[in-house]
Amino acid sequence: MFTLSCESTVDLPWSYIQSRKISVIEYSYLVNDQEYPDDMGRNPDSMPQFYRFLEDGVIPKTSQITEMAYEAYLEGLLQKGDVLHLGFGTGMTPSILNGIAAGEKLQAKYPDRRIIVIDTTCSSSGYGMLVDDVADLRDAGKDLDEIVEWIKCHSRRLHHQFFSTTLSYYRRSGRLSGPAAAIGTLLSICPIMRLDYDGKIVAYNKVRTKKNAILRTADEMEQHADRGKEYSGKCWICHSNCLSVAEQMKAVLQERFPKIHGDIRICDIGTIIASHCGPGTVAIFFYGDERPQMNDSSKNEGEHE
Repeated sequence: MFTLSCESTVDLPWSYIQSRKISVIEYSYLVNDQEYPDDMGRNPDSMPQFYRFLEDGVIPKTSQITEMAYEAYLEGLLQKGDVLHLGFGTGMTPSILNGIAAGEKLQAKYPDRRIIVIDTTCSSSGYGMLVDDVADLRDAGKDLDEIVEWIKCHSRRLHHQFFSTTLSYYRRSGRLSGPAAAIGTLLSICPIMRLDYDGKIVAYNKVRTKKNAILRTADEMEQHADRGKEYSGKCWICHSNCLSVAEQMKAVLQERFPKIHGDIRICDIGTIIASHCGPGTVAIFFYGDERPQMNDSSKNEGEHE
């Protein structure tokens, strides 16, 4: 048996992660030089407090997990046995490269144990869904090598399809200019985005109104999911402070894909990712074809009214 480990950016409730016997290393964010943990909802006021900061015009600062922090965390797990650590994708942050370096040091220090640190190329509750599926495999008795091979085959087939109804925070990542964000907000334009093969955010289309964004997102799932409308795998949703839109998204997916396995889980986007996307983002996650390697010719596929 091994310890399955991940990072708080899986954007799942702490209680759920604990119930699945998964270990977590936390990110944190800074506001006015005070550090706040990305606590996955352990404190019920943590998310409301975070959005109060945003409403007050405060821009939280986030940073990588250091190699030293990874090393201390992973060593504590490795002392108990083998470790499989699944990291937040490098398309979003190079943090896991520190984790890989720490893992290499610890493998040399503990040659009789195995430590495997993987860049999942996944983010938010899509990352969480991958970790959850690995927990299923672990509980089914699959060994470490079998699980690693499964991750290699499936992580880039886990689609992250999303849209935003609030554009100002995407200026921070350089996805939109200030004037484009202002005009887009005025015209109710919602950018259509995905993670590409490397786990990077690509804004490749746009529609007007939330309703059309929901329908276009469902169309993208139909195009890319295993067996299209006959998709029978897991599908999860996450959102940043826009539960009603996430529920509308869920209703459309339930009607379009009646064979989805189990309930469509709705989760909160955590404080780290929400520091960059702000409120108003809805994402869906599902398995399908391999995520595309996006280039200039594959972007800006047209605007849909």
